[in-house]
Amino acid sequence: MEIGPGVAVSDPSLRQKYIEERNKRIRPEGLKQFLKVADSVQFKYLDNDPWVDHDALNRATPTIADGDEVKFLIVGAGFGGLLFAVHLIEAGFNAADIRIIDTAGGFGGTWYWNRYPGLMCDIESYIYMPLLEETGYMPRHKYSYGSEIREHAERIADHWGFADKALFRTQGHRAEWDDVSKRWNVRLIENRGPAEARKDIHVKAQYLLIAAAGLNSPQIPRMPGFDKFKGEHFHTSRWNYDITGGSQTDPTMEKLKDKRVGVIGTGATAVQVVPQLAKWAKHLYVFQRTPASVDIRRQHPTDSEEWKKITSTKGWQRIRSENFNSILINTPDGPNLVDDQLTRIPSYAAALGGPGIISPEQFPEHVAKLHAEDLERTERIRARTSEVVKDPATADKLKHWYPAWCKRPTFHDDYLPAFNLPNVTLVDTDGKGVSGASEDALLVDGTSYPLDVLVLGTGYSVNVEGGAGSSGQRTGMKIVGRDGMELEETWLRDGPGSLHGVASHGFPNLFYAGTAQTGLTANFTFTLALLAGHVAYIIAETEKRVGSGEGLTVEVNKEAQEEWVMEVLKRASYFVAMSACTPSYLNKEGTGDSASPEERMKVVRSAPWGEGIVKFTELIRAWQKEGELKGFEVKANV
Repeated sequence: MEIGPGVAVSDPSLRQKYIEERNKRIRPEGLKQFLKVADSVQFKYLDNDPWVDHDALNRATPTIADGDEVKFLIVGAGFGGLLFAVHLIEAGFNAADIRIIDTAGGFGGTWYWNRYPGLMCDIESYIYMPLLEETGYMPRHKYSYGSEIREHAERIADHWGFADKALFRTQGHRAEWDDVSKRWNVRLIENRGPAEARKDIHVKAQYLLIAAAGLNSPQIPRMPGFDKFKGEHFHTSRWNYDITGGSQTDPTMEKLKDKRVGVIGTGATAVQVVPQLAKWAKHLYVFQRTPASVDIRRQHPTDSEEWKKITSTKGWQRIRSENFNSILINTPDGPNLVDDQLTRIPSYAAALGGPGIISPEQFPEHVAKLHAEDLERTERIRARTSEVVKDPATADKLKHWYPAWCKRPTFHDDYLPAFNLPNVTLVDTDGKGVSGASEDALLVDGTSYPLDVLVLGTGYSVNVEGGAGSSGQRTGMKIVGRDGMELEETWLRDGPGSLHGVASHGFPNLFYAGTAQTGLTANFTFTLALLAGHVAYIIAETEKRVGSGEGLTVEVNKEAQEEWVMEVLKRASYFVAMSACTPSYLNKEGTGDSASPEERMKVVRSAPWGEGIVKFTELIRAWQKEGELKGFEVKANV
């Protein structure tokens, strides 16, 4: 049987296997299966910054003082915040008018916090690391390691003069729009370390730009008895080299030689961590709820001659990035320039969007087509697992039973071979997760596994239980717009509302970069750069029209916002296959199963642009070319 011309139906028994494995993992408590670090005494230490030099920062001249007024206040010093700042300068603004805040002690965002051994980017560094062409930097490997990516964030800051424009260790607490002064009144709280009191700082900002954090805040599983566990423990995003020995650049973890080490989690982080721990631990237990899909990585150093060819054309990074995007959504604009395993997953478009609008009567054909496209890849990866892992029983437990779009695909050359080592034990929980903990062990289905050190590779609080996932929520800042309207409450009540995914009605001079109602690609720095350039364009065009006076405002009008939301909803059906996925952060741990129709509609409003990043990019560029700021209201001196 075929669905459409030349598309074979995937094996129905395999589809049934996926459903059975998914149902094993559905937890009725949904997101409540995880602790909020802020509400936990035991894990409160994870709020601390293990990398910061408080003394040095306290001696430095503050870049923001209480009572200051700034033109641009950017929340977030990762690539999102840096790209906002760079594009503002390219649009004609002055670096002296920009201030950046971040809770971290330096630039880098997720690459500042995450410093675990083996950390590397799973996207080719030549397209992931932004502004390579502008800085003239050649990454050392095809897939850069974490320390190099953090160094590149610092390089960008130095290159554009932001090193003295950032206030680190600083939480945005509350931002409230003042309709009289046409300014954002922002309360900041600076953490000056254990030796000094925290400092309240109040500033006014003409424009507030939110570079939402997504992979910074640790997520901790609730486990009966975990509060009694006396072994050493830490989260991968707050790696403790005092416990393991070594450093990010020299992961010689000699302190683990006589230790029994456990890792909870087998996602993208654990796939990188496990091979490193396996080299040093006396014994390593890997606790698995859901196996990872692990394909070949083929990491290698950058060849200087090949680099010359790659960079020989002006605009090469944009060209290469857009080629990558086109291939991921199955509309290639030329030969495969990146040419890695991620670009050979046609079914991954199910999570990113693709050409065309899918009507309800097309749902079965659409989903069957995606499964058919995924069949060769998923069977090949399961076969590779059997080839690499010598013990058949272990190999079977390491095989994933879900399609590519349900979890971010992983790639590694050393993860599967690690399970051939005599000091590594896979503890498969058959979808249930760890049962509990005692003083010196973790418990799984009645069996006790004694541990000296526990590593939590349990992901990040991308979806906070009870929240709407707005940019303000992700940065921990309450944002109050015109007439006391709170951004998070508005999104909780109605679902997300925006124009182009960068601005919302009722919140003048506020811009953000996230994933809702905007184009999405696996290479998220491309989306960040696109949105940052778009925001800079909007602000620059606004000031060309009315100047930069005290009363200037630019705001999405309500009609344009509703029109955009309707366009997003029309295309959201492309993601219909996501609804049957195994629980993960992509579907809020499967909480949609029990959601009301109203709640499901809010989730749909959170969808990316269903026609994919290529169409979204074309739309944004066409909108800019019109030059009308359509959908925005610009006012001055009112």
